[in-house]
Amino acid sequence: MAWDTEGTKARLLDAAAAEFSERGLAGGRVDRIAEAAGVNKERIYSYFGNKEKLFGAVLRDQLARVMDAVPITGEGPEAIVDYAGRVLDYQCEHPELARLMMWEGLELGVAIDHEARAERTASKIAAIRHAVPALTQEQAAELLLTITTLADGFQALPQLDRLYTGSTRRDAARIARRREALTSTVRAALQAFD
Repeated sequence: MAWDTEGTKARLLDAAAAEFSERGLAGGRVDRIAEAAGVNKERIYSYFGNKEKLFGAVLRDQLARVMDAVPITGEGPEAIVDYAGRVLDYQCEHPELARLMMWEGLELGVAIDHEARAERTASKIAAIRHAVPALTQEQAAELLLTITTLADGFQALPQLDRLYTGSTRRDAARIARRREALTSTVRAALQAFD
């Protein structure tokens, strides 16, 4: 039987996303990742080189997923408001990304694959400006940063949600309230840029 290299890599990336999002790069263990993926840990070294490169591959994979899954569609300010809501929806369904980005910032202090991510970010900023042509480059970048940090913060900082709102559950009603707060903030930011 032929070895399913791509399937094995995908299982490793998914297992590593869960491990690293929970424990970070320093706390993540390749033996737990391999066990969760159902493969020998030597596959990690064979496919990715080392734990740090695996972390980078996981982050690239997770970022590519969100960039592909949540495009900016339509035109006008409401297209950006809609995009912000969909980013939050995605983050609620896939909370690993926000935590991975938090760990990246805390443990590494720099963006992995800076140039490639800068290109993807530039395309997202261009899409924002296409939807709302009156925005400057700087305004579009600030808007993207606002959307990202507000959506990520909800997932990466659940203790603050509990502290500030008293909410102990992440049910549909709580997510809807957070979504409304995020989209209202983005709508207000867009109006302030006029």
